[in-house]
Amino acid sequence: MTRIDGRATDQLRDINFQLDIARHAHGSVLVSFGDTQVICSAMIETGVPRWMFQQNVPGGWLTAEYSMLPYSTLQRKPRDISRGKLDGRSSEIQRLIGRSLRAVVDLKGLGQRTLWVDCDVLRADGGTRTASITGACVAAEMAFQRFIVAKKFETSPMSGFAAAISAGVWQDTCVLDLNYHEDKDASVDFNYAMTSDLELIEVQGSGEEATFSEAQMLEMLQLAKKGASEIIEMQKGALAAFDPTANVEILARIGEMK
Repeated sequence: MTRIDGRATDQLRDINFQLDIARHAHGSVLVSFGDTQVICSAMIETGVPRWMFQQNVPGGWLTAEYSMLPYSTLQRKPRDISRGKLDGRSSEIQRLIGRSLRAVVDLKGLGQRTLWVDCDVLRADGGTRTASITGACVAAEMAFQRFIVAKKFETSPMSGFAAAISAGVWQDTCVLDLNYHEDKDASVDFNYAMTSDLELIEVQGSGEEATFSEAQMLEMLQLAKKGASEIIEMQKGALAAFDPTANVEILARIGEMK
């Protein structure tokens, strides 16, 4: 079987990370999964949500927001604010991003602080949620490294990496990392979020007017584990090239925080 873009069934799209894309964020990255592009940023603020304060919950909090910019799709996508409420899909995805990162971040290590993660889709070609989780993890660790340099943290609160990838059944074949054309025609579509130990954080999947066998489910899982392990190595490589001391303006602002 030949895929639309010529990839093998177990092959990822080209993935890359452009660091410090948002100058004023504590950490930011433009992550690309093929033609899908998402800007992920991380900002740490002093204070925690009211419910944590009222319930005397120790440590900090991590929350995420996700949006697709109007020009990210073939047809203009109205902003959520123009409808007066958050799109149901956006709400689902930003909760997934938050859960995925909270699985690998020690919230007590944040202290009385909140980590805000923002994921803005510049271009959508399938896999925006998986790219968002993957990029958000890199942006968060960038922020943590800067807080270490500024002597706000002794060590990074991140215990490991979180990465996400899709797998599905397209033209009766299990394939990894579906692009938009494969995703819209897939009979089965799964999204996997995993830790760097390849433990599952969350699995989302269903048949699209179709069923799937146990063998196919296991095959998709193996494809996803292969893809996630490759992505995690890419995340590590991107962060290895990151210099947290390079932006003195951000470090100065962090140093002034409580």
